[in-house]
Amino acid sequence: MLPGVGVFGTGSTARVLVPLLKAEGFDIHALWGRSEEEARCLAKELGIPFHTSRSDDVLLHQDVDLVCIYIPPSMTRQIAVKALGIGKNVVCEKAATAVDSFKMVTAARYYPQLLSIMGNTLRFLPAFVAMRQLLVEGYVGEIQVCDVRVYGPSLLDQSYGWTCEELMGGGGLHTVGSAIIDLLSYLTGARAQRVHGLLRTFVQQNGLIRGIRRVTSDDFCFFQMLMGGTVSSSGGVCCTVTLNFNMPGSFLHEVMVVGSSGRLVVRGTELYGQRNGSKGEELLLGDSGWTGPEVREMPLPHLQGLSAMVKSLRQSFQSHEERRSWERGPVAMAPTFEDGLYVQTVVEAVKRSSCSGEWECVEIMSQEPDPNHNLCEALQRNKN
Repeated sequence: MLPGVGVFGTGSTARVLVPLLKAEGFDIHALWGRSEEEARCLAKELGIPFHTSRSDDVLLHQDVDLVCIYIPPSMTRQIAVKALGIGKNVVCEKAATAVDSFKMVTAARYYPQLLSIMGNTLRFLPAFVAMRQLLVEGYVGEIQVCDVRVYGPSLLDQSYGWTCEELMGGGGLHTVGSAIIDLLSYLTGARAQRVHGLLRTFVQQNGLIRGIRRVTSDDFCFFQMLMGGTVSSSGGVCCTVTLNFNMPGSFLHEVMVVGSSGRLVVRGTELYGQRNGSKGEELLLGDSGWTGPEVREMPLPHLQGLSAMVKSLRQSFQSHEERRSWERGPVAMAPTFEDGLYVQTVVEAVKRSSCSGEWECVEIMSQEPDPNHNLCEALQRNKN
């Protein structure tokens, strides 16, 4: 029996997610929006029987057992932690800070019987699933270098909002780079130990965002990661990532892994490979074609990955009579909340590096920082 679903969000991801869930047999019982009007309009458009702007109305809905959270990062932690506490399974996007991510990890550890996964859909894209399998089998030999390029149009909304604010989780590094950081860890089986990065905001105002308001989120980001030993590498892996969102009308998504025996590269949704000594690349996995709706705001790799993730969710739940029960196998490749904490830690290290100009270590927090730490230090200094 499939669980009833409650969806948080009215953006492009929610608009695509709801039809995909319905196509796999899920019933969508409730929709949350930041305003009653937003929620009402989308609920009517997608045929969802209940809408609200009050989060508790969705979380306490008796027919909702799975909560999908696709809202601004600054709000994610609050909803995800509360949902787990009430006994709901959770699929959600990234949080805004490492502290928020740590609180989500704590909640997930406290309720291990509940599903709690991050919604990085690139892990589910067939091309990356096949790439990872070939890497494990040794297609490229010892992994040496990963090179990623993502170019596209602006990520800003039509009006001033969270996408414009770096502190609220806006910008290319947080929005797109976090998915790439997670993907590289998934592909190589390693995690970043040190990072070096550069962030820039080239478009600080435009025709819709002007006056006293300025964009603080990055539209260009370049960073390097030195990663620990992998399943096919006795040493480390050097990763370079370039994100440029100043290219209207174009889109490039390329992930290349180079090793001692060859290379693999995913361009868009297709996988190519070339062994050392061969004359050229060969197509290893072509584009299977997308029959769903085209969404301008969501690139095809993420769109097809989202569809594959929803199929995996159905397989995870369908074999159980209890609506909240699930099976780990079909969603084993999904990133956990622990993976989300790692990704957010890397993101913040890259931001520190951009400010300092130095290489920064990636140190994952093991306990929540004391919110009164700075105050206590100040009081201690005054006492002395």
